[in-house]
Amino acid sequence: MANQVSKHIKTLLSFFLFVLLLSDTVLSVRKSINLKKPCKHFLLHLHNVAYDSDNTANATSATVINPMVLGLGNFNFGKFVIFDNPVTMDENYLSKPVARAQGFFFYNKKTTYNTWMAFTLVFNSTQHKGTMTIIDANPMMEPTRDLSIVGGTGDFLMTRGIVTFTTDLIQSNKYFRLKMDIKLYECY
Repeated sequence: MANQVSKHIKTLLSFFLFVLLLSDTVLSVRKSINLKKPCKHFLLHLHNVAYDSDNTANATSATVINPMVLGLGNFNFGKFVIFDNPVTMDENYLSKPVARAQGFFFYNKKTTYNTWMAFTLVFNSTQHKGTMTIIDANPMMEPTRDLSIVGGTGDFLMTRGIVTFTTDLIQSNKYFRLKMDIKLYECY
């Protein structure tokens, strides 16, 4: 009996030693991230032209669900918008796009304007090819908002970082422009 207990203790100690060595190996391989110095930095501008039944050719976004008739408040709660917006290097809507922002957002708060967004920046230019995936809450009434970059492909393979939104311009319900300050902290 004592021999079996000794055997079990040796097996258990061997297992813990193996796990300890494995965790040390994993920690030594992990890349350190310097949050003060991103590995890549971009400043881009997203342009959104909302569909309003008169601008089919120019619209870059469309509301697919709008429950405002249900009386859910004054902050568009439940509204769902799909978009395919041009992204430029400068503030000019007519500049050549360097990427497209393709995805959706929905309003998810009854007490203030707040959206939850999921979209992909699709780059297809001579400078960059690939995608960046952005998913997070967008508290629209804040002067700046940080959203998570959770991955990518091509030139941005498995990247992680932050995009800081600043609202540049709003023209009624027809057009808005966001400044996107993109900081990547994990680049491969």
